Parts: sequence; structure tokens; C-alpha cells
Amino acid sequence: MKVLVIGGDGYCGWATALHLSNRGYEVGILDNLVRRHWDAQLGVDTLTPIASIHHRVQHWQNLTGKKIELFVGDITDYDFLSKALRQFAPEAIVHFGEQRSAPYSMIDREHAVLTQVNNVVGTLNILYAMKEDFPDCHLVKLGTMGEYGTPNIDIEEGYITIEHNGRKDTLPYPKQPGSFYHLSKVHDSHNIHFACRIWGLRATDLNQGVVYGVLTEETGMDELLINRLDYDGVFGTALNRFCIQAAIGHPLTVYGKGSQTRGFLDIRDTVRCIEISLNNPASAGEFRVFNQFTEQFSILDLALMVKKAGSALGLNVEVQNLANPRVELEEHYFNAKNTKLIDLGLQPHYLSESLLDSLLNFSVKYKQRIDEQQILPKVTWRK
Repeated sequence: MKVLVIGGDGYCGWATALHLSNRGYEVGILDNLVRRHWDAQLGVDTLTPIASIHHRVQHWQNLTGKKIELFVGDITDYDFLSKALRQFAPEAIVHFGEQRSAPYSMIDREHAVLTQVNNVVGTLNILYAMKEDFPDCHLVKLGTMGEYGTPNIDIEEGYITIEHNGRKDTLPYPKQPGSFYHLSKVHDSHNIHFACRIWGLRATDLNQGVVYGVLTEETGMDELLINRLDYDGVFGTALNRFCIQAAIGHPLTVYGKGSQTRGFLDIRDTVRCIEISLNNPASAGEFRVFNQFTEQFSILDLALMVKKAGSALGLNVEVQNLANPRVELEEHYFNAKNTKLIDLGLQPHYLSESLLDSLLNFSVKYKQRIDEQQILPKVTWRK
């Protein structure tokens, strides 16, 4: 299968592109490389040293003999996107090409607008390009569990059956996003659903939880193929932040009470979920939704797991609660369904098995690259 990975220079996209290439797919990467530019603007850097996309792709080919075609440009530029798609002629598109940070989208008006224009317009352009030239192409789009928010009922996979005033219907699950970034993902979902319904496109929306880990089979082959590990207050995750804090003896900074609960999955499961979705495509006119996570943890759960694992490495790890910079429920019900990918063959990795190998050991190995000025939150929802 010919698969174009949009956003293939990013964290999930790079691992996915290599995974698919290694398994015999004909892979192209399309990326505008702006993620690296945003790091430079913010004065932050990934913990792990990553090579340029050109060096990465060339080294992959030298190492494996497998070529990945590279297209550098912006999907908000419809002419560029259309030409790239016609040149590569994909049978499937994996779309990671979005601004993916909630704090980044909440910095100020400019960052909120940038996030929504980049994400919503880019996805709309993909839908129109598919309609015009590739109506049978399967779009696998990265959504987020953050679209749902924290409702006081179970979270179903995309749809919910409701009975009201004696009538019953199955409708898209209500969305309660918590940032302008998460709102952009909701807009994407509505636009893709609409395009499938009126144009007969086929799409899979993967509402992904928080992803962790550096290593996949492919990114572990050579240090020039290594993946990102973001820990700063804008692009970093709480789990990554806890691991680098443990590595340098900084207290683990839990926002608020730490009862906020989310879904999580290993990067190895992310790439496998993409492959499963590609191999079991949506039907023409179908907009299907998979909840893509394997475990649920509270922020405090994560801190205590890191504390325990760090202690096993001889690290002195303490936990500290900070005032929460976000506006979110800290104590809430959270029970999300995630059976569809399991039913299709996903065999999950678990955090308890990979915390040391894929996170803490990397944090210790590269701790000289840690910038302590980037650890504490710098963005608040209340400005």
C-alpha cells in the first residue's frame, strides 16, 4: 500500500513512517518542518538529539535499503498539497500534520488562531484534495481523547445511542474540549464526518490518548533515527516531565490535586494502531472512530509510578503539588471505552513494563541536555 504520512517529521509521524516502511509499505512523508521552528521560537528543545528530516530519511535508506519519499511544504497551501498528492498518488493518508499542544494554543490570541487555521484549514484542504483526485483514498486522522472532555458518563467510541421523548438515534458523542487546540480537533472531526457523508469519502478518526516512549523497533536501530522526547511546559507531557525531573533530582510537579485522569498508550502501540487501521479500512462514506489508548491513569498515579521506578534506579524522587495553570476538573468520573482496536488485533504494551527502558533511562542518559528553566508551566488558561 502507498501511504503518505503528513507530519512525518513529528513524534508520532516519524515513528509511524519508519514502522510502515519497515513492513513493506511504500511510504512518503509530507511536512512543513514548522514543529522545529516553534521549538526555536520558544527557546526549547527535545531531550533527545534529533537529526534533520533529510538526514533521517537518507540514513533510513542507507540502513535498510528502503526509500521514503519526502515532500517539504505546508498543507494549508492547497496548490502544494494537491501537486504532492498527485505526484505520490497515495492509497491511504495518515494525517498527523497539526499543531498538537493545548498550552501552545492557549498562549494568546495569535497562537489560538495559528492553531485553528493550521489544523482546520489543513484538514479541509486534504478533504478537498481527496474529493477531487483520490476519492477512494482512506484517511486515517489523528484525533484526541481530549475532544470528549470529562463527562459524568462513560465515553463511547465516537457515537452514543440516545433515547429522547420516545425516539432513539445513534449520534456523535458530545464534545467538551478543554483548549483551543482540542476545539480544533473537534472541528476536524465534524468536517471529516460531513465530507464522508456528502462525498462518500472513507475515514478513520483515532481519538488518541497521551503517548509515551522513545523506542520503537525502528527508532531504536540507530541513534540517528531516535525520536523526540519533549518535556517543556508547552509541548511536553506530564509523564515526560516527571521522568526528566526524577533524573535531575527536581520534585515531580503535579498540577493541582493530581486526580485528573486520562488515557495513555506506548508509542509502539500508536504505530501498530495506524497499521491496523490501514489494513482494515473504513468503507466508502463511513466515518468511524476508534478510541486509541490502552490504560487510564491519574496524574498522581503517574507521579507515584515514576517515584517508585526512580527509587529503583537509586534516584531521590519527591512529589510536589503546584497550582493548576489549566481550567479543568481535577476530580471527575472517567471511564472511556477502547475495544475496537483490541478486537482488530492490538496487543498492548503497558507502562509498568516500559517506564524504565523507554523513558527513565533516556532521561538519565541525556540529562545533560535538560534545561531546568523549561520545567515549570509558563502558560495559564486564566489570562
